[in-house]
Amino acid sequence: MPEYKAPLRDMRFCLYELMDGESLTQLPGYEEFGRDLVDPVLEEAAKLCEEVLFPINRSGDEEGCTFENGVVRTPKGFKEAYRQFRDGGWTSIACDPAYGGQGLPFAVDTLITEMICSSNLSFGMYPGLSHGAYVSLSGYGSDELKAKYLPKMVEGVWSGTMCLTEPHCGTDLGLLRTTAVPKDDGSYAITGTKIFISAGEHDLTENIVHLVLARIQGAPKGVKGISLFLVPKFMVEDDGSLGARNGVACGSIEHKMGIKASSTCVMNFDDATGWLIGEPGKGLNAMFAMMNTERLAVGMQGLGLAEVSRQNAVIYARDRIQGRSISGTKAPDKAADPIIVHPDVRRMLLTQKAFVEGCRALATWVATSLDVAKHHPDPVKRQEADDFVALTTPVVKALMTDLGSEMANIGVQVFGGHGYIREHGQEQYVRDARITQIYEGTNGVQALDLVGRKMPAHAGRYLRRFFHPVQAYIEAKMDDDALGEFVQPLAKAFVRLQQATGQIARVGMAKPDEAGAASSDYLRLFGLTALAFLWARMAETALAKVGTAEDDGFYAAKVATARFYMERLLPETGWRFSAIMAGGKTMMAFPDDAF
Repeated sequence: MPEYKAPLRDMRFCLYELMDGESLTQLPGYEEFGRDLVDPVLEEAAKLCEEVLFPINRSGDEEGCTFENGVVRTPKGFKEAYRQFRDGGWTSIACDPAYGGQGLPFAVDTLITEMICSSNLSFGMYPGLSHGAYVSLSGYGSDELKAKYLPKMVEGVWSGTMCLTEPHCGTDLGLLRTTAVPKDDGSYAITGTKIFISAGEHDLTENIVHLVLARIQGAPKGVKGISLFLVPKFMVEDDGSLGARNGVACGSIEHKMGIKASSTCVMNFDDATGWLIGEPGKGLNAMFAMMNTERLAVGMQGLGLAEVSRQNAVIYARDRIQGRSISGTKAPDKAADPIIVHPDVRRMLLTQKAFVEGCRALATWVATSLDVAKHHPDPVKRQEADDFVALTTPVVKALMTDLGSEMANIGVQVFGGHGYIREHGQEQYVRDARITQIYEGTNGVQALDLVGRKMPAHAGRYLRRFFHPVQAYIEAKMDDDALGEFVQPLAKAFVRLQQATGQIARVGMAKPDEAGAASSDYLRLFGLTALAFLWARMAETALAKVGTAEDDGFYAAKVATARFYMERLLPETGWRFSAIMAGGKTMMAFPDDAF
């Protein structure tokens, strides 16, 4: 049976030692959220995830959701777990106190999200989608809509969804056909079908608030004619009580490869009553507020699954005996040595560890930057942080979900044949992780966003928010002998990234296919370089503690992992750079009918 223990020690290292999380208390609204308050919150979240959510993860996968006569039922134990989750205030952690939220820093909420995703990704989909809907509605909704819907959503009594995709269109939202017809009372009649709607129907909350993209009657074709609407499952009376059923219903649920305890629904809107969120024709602006929040959260899904897979791979490698070490017997009292002594198993375990801990550092960096972007009193600091978050959002989403899938597969490999069967849990992590590379914009779309939008934005202003601190760090530390083995590989990777950026910028304007052909390799190159920067900083931080009374082996292991990353994983930047510089001719010139 699989196990899970929240990695609180490493989370605290990332938050307090690497990113100086205590400094968040200097931001307006965060004054009370010092370590003495945050640490108990993280500990309680760990307890909830380990003792409540994780035990129903495998059973939820095996049972899945059921659909009958338009009603979706979640697996056994989910309703009780959600009630405990809601009653504990976990739906309100990062929400505005004006609507009943607790207002904790996004950086703290991000670490809690990782724990939830490790322990039970399917369960986490329900409150996760609700929070995304909260972000969009709180940012763009009218005061009347916010007052009417947000308190119940923050409390967790009502949940939320995002309804974008239609049967004939996925990412190309300009093709959507769902219509919105104005009504005399200021509302709209929404008609259309949406597919792949996570948590579109379930039995966990009293009401479900759908955020629906639709085209107002007479609006122009394409994305400029799209508006966003709030469409509740049940109408809400003026006193806040629930009224009649609205014209929205679940037509079916998907039978999926993974996240089987999360209901993925076909939603039919038949003259459903909805209210406009934001301005007409500006629906994507409001929806992308939600999508960007979800993209960061999906990155955490990849990290969460990689972490739980890694933990169980380590446990198995220590316990499983098979063969003798090629350098000599290591466990003479046993019939064979534990497989953790074998070089290839150690390679796999260290690969998991280096990527997991590197991605956690990256996520914490982006999350703390988002807190600065939202709360810093200096508008210049807010803009700089917002630029950085905009730049790194596609990297977090794509890199961390690609690695989540890869690390889950490595977990299966460590288990060997036992990883391929259900009882050890590893195969579920592979299945669950696979969707993270697809939804909220496929990772190929994230790569196109990085090179097509973020790279050229404001004459490269976004890029400077990453390039400048990395360059400054390299220049400041290059002559530090203790850090040379970390800074020099970082410097080489950074030069590759700079050269690849220049190459794409030069050819991309004249030959857009060249930029598109390079995009996925470029995002990976960017992400690997970002992790190298963070591993150099983590090594610097840890080196100061190695051999002191504070080091129980944690800091020494951190330095050793940094060394492994630089020597064995960062060299991937070499072939990624070569692929980028080779251009896209070989793929674009290939005849369509020859595939």
